[in-house]
This record gives sequence, structure tokens and C-alpha cells, in this order.
Amino acid sequence: MADYLTTNIRNIALMGHGGEGKTTLTEAMLFAAGIIDRQGKVEDGTTVTDFEPEENKRKCSISAACAPIDWNGKMLNVIDVPGYFDFIGEMVGPLRVVETACIVVSGVTGFNVGAEKAFKHAVKSGVGRMFVINQMDREHASFDKVTQQLRDRHGSCVVPVLMPIGEGADFRGVVNVLEKKAYEGAYKNSVEIPMPDNMKDKVDKAFEYLTEQAAAADDDLMMKYLDEGELNYDEILHGFRKGMKDGDIVPVCAVSALTGVGIARMMDLMAKYLPSPAHDGIAHDGFNPRTGEAQVRICTDDQPFSAFIYKTIADPFVGKLSLFRIFSGTLTSSTTLYNVNKDKTEKSAGIYILRGKKQIAKQILHAGDLGALAKLQYTSTGDTLADYNEPIQYPTLAYPAPCMSKAVYAAKQGEEDKVFSGLARLMEEDPSIKLEKNVETTETLLSGQGEMHLDVIRNKLAAKFGANAVLQDPKIPYRETIRKVVKVQGRHKKQSGGHGQFGDVWIEFSPCRDGGQDFEFEDAVVGGVVPRNFIPSVEKGLRENMVHGVLAGYPMVGVHAKLYDGSYHPVDSSEMAFKTAARIAYKKGCMEANPVLMEPIMHVTVTVPDEYMGDIMGDMNKRRGRIIGMNQTDGMQQVEAEAPLAEMFKYATDLRSMTQARGSFVMEFARYEDVPSNVAEKIIANAKKDEDEDE
Repeated sequence: MADYLTTNIRNIALMGHGGEGKTTLTEAMLFAAGIIDRQGKVEDGTTVTDFEPEENKRKCSISAACAPIDWNGKMLNVIDVPGYFDFIGEMVGPLRVVETACIVVSGVTGFNVGAEKAFKHAVKSGVGRMFVINQMDREHASFDKVTQQLRDRHGSCVVPVLMPIGEGADFRGVVNVLEKKAYEGAYKNSVEIPMPDNMKDKVDKAFEYLTEQAAAADDDLMMKYLDEGELNYDEILHGFRKGMKDGDIVPVCAVSALTGVGIARMMDLMAKYLPSPAHDGIAHDGFNPRTGEAQVRICTDDQPFSAFIYKTIADPFVGKLSLFRIFSGTLTSSTTLYNVNKDKTEKSAGIYILRGKKQIAKQILHAGDLGALAKLQYTSTGDTLADYNEPIQYPTLAYPAPCMSKAVYAAKQGEEDKVFSGLARLMEEDPSIKLEKNVETTETLLSGQGEMHLDVIRNKLAAKFGANAVLQDPKIPYRETIRKVVKVQGRHKKQSGGHGQFGDVWIEFSPCRDGGQDFEFEDAVVGGVVPRNFIPSVEKGLRENMVHGVLAGYPMVGVHAKLYDGSYHPVDSSEMAFKTAARIAYKKGCMEANPVLMEPIMHVTVTVPDEYMGDIMGDMNKRRGRIIGMNQTDGMQQVEAEAPLAEMFKYATDLRSMTQARGSFVMEFARYEDVPSNVAEKIIANAKKDEDEDE
């Protein structure tokens, strides 16, 4: 494969709703370029970018995959990004390293929630946008209808550039509005034809609209356009590119990835019109890690080397692959790889570009290009590689917070290390998952973006590392506490020949004055009724027993224990005897002190379109939740609520169902509150049932 200079590189992320044909579009582009001799199918598991066993099994993309394509002297670095919401974390890395987000929508169903989310993420990332209306060969496909839908949603920036000749079964070609040229045929067999008579007026109108938008993107062009009423081709092209870079122009193309109509002409447009990494001196902001000073790198070969790791592939056989984008300078086998984040120098086993799972060795990569480094020891996703003498660190990646957790166990006893080391490797590959230990429940929680996401992780774990895991709903970390003051005696006396056992204490149990304390012990003994050397045993006995509450066995918290009286035997008293006496007092006292069960309450922020507000509020009430506030943000309603954790485990799935996947939420711990008595009765009954079964 040839080497490509920065000006000849186009980095493009294919995004959109799941099932709209992004992977098929990638296949069509590869076939049109002659890179593959047969177009694979998602259903058959024969595509270049869906190569993982789990993708073949589910018939959908679950990981972002690269497909570099040589086209007309340009390198189209296409990244096929999963469209399903459980894999939204796969969108984060690619958006950091491309100049254009190509959002694929269906010519039949139009602009849907997946495309909407992709567009918002692209805007937030500051990259150019374009729409590809796919499936124009299907019945009821309508370019005009979908284009109008896009324009209604996003305004005048939406500009048709590749218009269809025919629709549905009659879709046979496209018109390039910028060049006013018509083409007929599929893939690379697409040939220029005379402009169809029935399209001339339509194309002229689209050209005029495009010219107006190009003029509006540049003040000088606008002045000329107002004075003269027209712009030449180069001027339109300049305005078009600037408008794309600034988000003021979003071109629209009509294609059919299945039949190949429009594919070659879309690739022409990408190669010719989309911004390159060198476009108008695009700069990348970072800072010097040694001084903290802000730094800027221009994407050119003559700048010091710097690269950003946007994805990691963990493979037990091939080893770790670190996928990167060069932000400045060039990369060769002799380039020193200094990991700025880890302050470590790395050695790579090779430089590659990836096309699906195929690794193509390279001797040099230029500024702006994408590639992969093999077997880096310290480097992980979000790290910066740079010249040691000219260091720069780029901002790391911000992944969406996990919204669903499952308790993870090894399927077989003794394989715990295998399971958790495998999960640690998969976390390198997918930073949107999280693994943490819950100290109270002793469970290890695996958190991700949804049920499908966690199921895929479990299956990957088995396939890649031979580690079988079981996922279960997590235990709720309930707690117990007391609500009134009681004074009780704990007396332990045992005589069985020789030395006996004797310990006697009077303890006052009360709720902690400081609500933030789990346990407070007060020594109020006067006159030596309990010898000083036995008082620590009393405290120890209480602490050891408070891990198990008196109602359902959950930890007892918020208890103040005051030892104020007691008695002892000069021979039979011992530390063990007083620990036992403390235990007796604890159980008796807490049962008399109005014990209650407490549950974790979560602060939930739900973001949804206006039309779903009624459903959200009704559903939150069913979950024993409370609405505490509402406000408008970015055209969406933001609902602030508090709800018990026990009612929120399936919320990610339920919210998607209620809002057609348009809603999102974040959740964090707020505090503990008493469980309502009717709910507490069931929890206590289940706890006692489990205890009886264990016995």
C-alpha cells in the first residue's frame, strides 16, 4: 500500500442507527475500490469490519473497526462505528481522530434516534458532518422526504450534493450537484450520462441553494455573491469546505450500499471535498506535562511527533494492538515512543494499518494518518505518545457513565483469577465498562451500558480467554439502624467445672448523635465495676456483631453504645466472657430499640424529549421515586429525581423502551432512608428464608 501525505488523507467515521447499513456501506466502498473481490454480507458473517465471533453471532457491529480505502490518489480512512446504544462507548474514540462524521440514514425510515444521537455527538466533538441516505433501492424510499426531514431538524445547513436518479427499484444513478454531472451504474462501473431532462430544474435549484450556503460560510464570498449574484467553481468549493469544517454545511448523498449505485460518486465526493487533517491548519490543543503550559500542534510532518491512542484491541494470541492517530510529525520504526501519561518509553513490535482484522505492515505513516502499534507494554486508550524532548499531552477520552450493573462470579470455583484477569484485559479494550468491589455485599460488580453490552462482555471473556463467568442481579446493600434509646443488661455466666465464664454489662443503645457515624462507643464506667482491661473486649464484641443486624442480617449502623455499669468475677471473668456479654446486650438492646431497615437512595438525572415527560414521571412514581426538580437543557427536559436503588436495576432498558431510546440518565448515591414497612417485611422474610436454607 502506498504512503499518503497529510493533504491526501480523509478520516471518516460512519455512524448512525443500528441496522441502517453502515457495515454494508463499508463493504460497498471496499468492493468499489477493488480491495475485495466480493461484497460480504452482515447476515453471512463475511464482512471485513464485522470480524469478531460475537458480531457474526448477533449480525451487528459491536466494535469500531477500520477500513482504509485507496481512492483516486486519496486515502479514505473509514471507521465503521456500531449503531446500537449499548455500544455507544465505541463512538468516543473515533470521534476524536476523524475530521468528518458520515451519518447513515435510511431512505425509507429517515432520520431516527440513532442518527440523532450520532449527530449530537459529532457536533459536541467539533467534527464536520455529512448525511448518506442509504437504501434508496428499497420500496417507498424518498430522498426528498428524508432531506426535508433532516432540514426540519437541523435547518438550512443541510445541502443535497448527490441527488438520486430514480427511487426504489428504479434507482439507477446520481447527480453531483456541485459539478452538475449525472452518472448511471453501480460501483466503479458508474459512468457519466447526459443530465435527465426531468431533473434539470431540480438540480439547478439545488445548485443555487448550495451556492448560497457556500457564500454564507465566508464573509468575502458573501460580499462577492451579493455584488455579482454568482460564484465560480473554486469559490463554491472553498465555501463548501469551510462550511463543512465549521458545521454550516452538511452535505447529503443518495446511495444504495446493497446495489452499489452512487457508491463510487460518494467516494469521489469524500476524496475531493471533505476536509483533510491539514485543512486550514487544523490545530490540536494539549499541554506540556512537565511545565503545565498550553501547547498547540499543527498537523504537518515537520512538527515534533505526537499521536493519540483512541482504541485498544486485546487479543490473547496476537497480543495488544494500540490504535492511534498521528496529530503531528511522522512515525517510523526508529521513532522514539514516549508515553506522556505514564512517563514511560515504549518499544513496539511493529507499525501497521488495520483493515478489519488484517494487519498491513508500514514503514512510515504521515501526520493525520491512522495506524496501530503492536504489543506496547504500558500504553492504554486515551494516552498520548510523543517525542521525549518535545512532549505534549492531549486530553484523554470521556466515556459515558455505566448505567447498568451485574454481579459477576466465576462459573467454576477456582477460576476467579482467570475471570477477573480476563475482565481487566477487556477493560483495556472497552473503557466504557467498569469493575469494582462492593465492600458491603462482598460482590464484584461489572457495569456497562446495558444488558446486551454486559452479555457481550461475558461472551468475549469466554471466547478470548476461556474464562466462563456468571452474571446476576446485584445484592442491595441494605443497612439496619435503631430509632430509640434503650438500656439493657448483657449477662454471660457459664459454670462447667474448673474455671467458669462470667461477664456482666449494662449498655445504653441510642441513635448516633452524628448521623454520619456508623458506630460510637462510650466508656462511662465508674468505680471499676467493669475492670479497665475488659472494656476493649466489650467494644470489640459489639463491633464484631454489628456486621449482622437483628432484622435481616444487614450491617447495623448509626448506633451509639454507652457502657455504664456491670460486674465481674475475680476468677471467672475473661475477655471472651465480656465479648459474649456484649453480644447478648447488642441483640437484646437493638431488638428493643425500634430497629429499622434502610436502603440506598439514588439521585437520578433523566434527560428526555418533552413528549415523554408524562411517562417518565409516572414510571418514577411506580419505582417509589420522588421528582425533586425539572429544567430545560439543549432542547430536552431534565428531570431530577430520587429513587431507591432496588427499583433502578432495569431502568436503562426500561427508559430506552419508554422513550424509543431518546432518553438517557445518570445516577449517583445520595443517602440511606428507611424502607417502607410493607417492603421491609418482604425483605426480612426473604432474608430469614435464605438463612434457613443455608442452615
